[in-house]
Amino acid sequence: MTATQQQPPVSDMVSDTASSPAPLRRRWIRDWRPEDETFWTVIGARVARRNLAWSIFAEHLGFSVWLIWSVSSAFLVSQGFSFSPEQLFFLVAIPNLVGSLLRVPYTLAVPKFGGRNWTMMSAALLLVPTLGFAYAVTQPGTPYWAFCLIAATAGVGGGNFASSMANINFFYPPDKKGAALGLNAAGGNLGVALIQFLLPVIVGGAGIFGLVKASEGGIHLERAAWLYAALAVVATLGAFFFMDNIEGVESRPREQLRVITHRPIQVMSLLYIGTFGSFIGYSAAMPLLIKLNFWRQPVPGVEGIGINFVFYAFLGALVGSAARPIGGRLADRFGGARITLVSFVGIIASTLLVLVTLSRLQTLPAPPTPDQLATIAADPAAFQFPDAVRSAVDTNAAVFPWFLAAFLLVFVFSGMGNGSTYKMIPAIFRRDAEHATSPGTPERDDALRAEGKRSSAALGIVGAIGAIGGFLIPITFNSPWVSDPLSATKTAFWIFTAFYVVCAAVTWAVFLRRSASRYRDV
Repeated sequence: MTATQQQPPVSDMVSDTASSPAPLRRRWIRDWRPEDETFWTVIGARVARRNLAWSIFAEHLGFSVWLIWSVSSAFLVSQGFSFSPEQLFFLVAIPNLVGSLLRVPYTLAVPKFGGRNWTMMSAALLLVPTLGFAYAVTQPGTPYWAFCLIAATAGVGGGNFASSMANINFFYPPDKKGAALGLNAAGGNLGVALIQFLLPVIVGGAGIFGLVKASEGGIHLERAAWLYAALAVVATLGAFFFMDNIEGVESRPREQLRVITHRPIQVMSLLYIGTFGSFIGYSAAMPLLIKLNFWRQPVPGVEGIGINFVFYAFLGALVGSAARPIGGRLADRFGGARITLVSFVGIIASTLLVLVTLSRLQTLPAPPTPDQLATIAADPAAFQFPDAVRSAVDTNAAVFPWFLAAFLLVFVFSGMGNGSTYKMIPAIFRRDAEHATSPGTPERDDALRAEGKRSSAALGIVGAIGAIGGFLIPITFNSPWVSDPLSATKTAFWIFTAFYVVCAAVTWAVFLRRSASRYRDV
């Protein structure tokens, strides 16, 4: 009998609408055995790739909407909104906090409603922050609290990551999870880079290293919101027509949440704050960091001096996203723990290089007060930058290439760590199943399936805790030294460096030293 005859055809695996008890029961896969090599070759790989492709697209949009405030907040002052640096840093931090909190329920929603169905729902929910954003930025009287509320709704985009990763985890066999999860996450992470790259161009600011000039009609932030609202509709329809749910994935929230009591998962949560939390936190803060320390432009009518953030802010997220699947593939080959340790050592070295470049910067004089800004706006052509401002900006501009290079290395190693840590989580639960059962027995098969469900829950919970780093990093840059942005930046990076040292030590102690437990070299 041929391999094709031994396996059920796709038509037997997926139920159609007519045989389903409800419309939402269409496209449910009844038989899914990715660990079976024949099944995977004949049927599984093709179905998994199709679901992965649309999962990446939907997650990509989620990340873009999640980080839309990271760039737009730097344009709000030029749009006439009188927000302080403290308020702007808090504004970019709010979506990260909400997104991290939503990751747990988003993870639990996948087995409850089905991966396809929840992808449709989560993509449709992106219409709330995008349409709210489009309205708020066109109303000059919008209060700060309203901006905070709308920014909080952008957190739904952060939740997409958890449900997407939990869903894709079910589709792939253990030896391919690292690459698949890394690719899925990288596609989402790339949304951060693209929103930071494209938003200035879309809204009429400037971008693509000056090749695209600012629009003569001024900046229109609402254009980006309308574009991503339309793409959210495309993602919803794509999930409806081309994705699948997997039957037999039960939702027991209490049992799933119990994974947080598993000691290795608690450790992984800490490590993920250091990897993914760094990626998303630095991505959110980078535009404001560059603007506050390297750029001066009091009003749009005045030609700015220094380094314009719109040309460079996207680079960090871009290289971090590209490094994530590399970390996953290296983890598949050499072990997640080894690559995670290498990543933290790289982050520590890179962060110290950032601090070296910061020591060569000058503190820029305080920007004009609101009354002074009003005077400048009344006659922009007559404004001249004070000599002290020009001198400090020129000095900092000369250091900027070194600062950017060191900062990009931080993104590279944090991206690698993102991929390797996510590879470790399924490996930990697989070790539990192998430790408790004998090879080749039905008990082993049952244990692997049970641990697969637990690992999917753990992916969401670890992702939720790790994303809190995306809130803490902008807040650390913000307080309590924001009146002197350079001092705030230096102090924050010293705090982060100390944390990375702790993460590296924990990685070695728990997963790599000779006396480590059964999880050594996961």
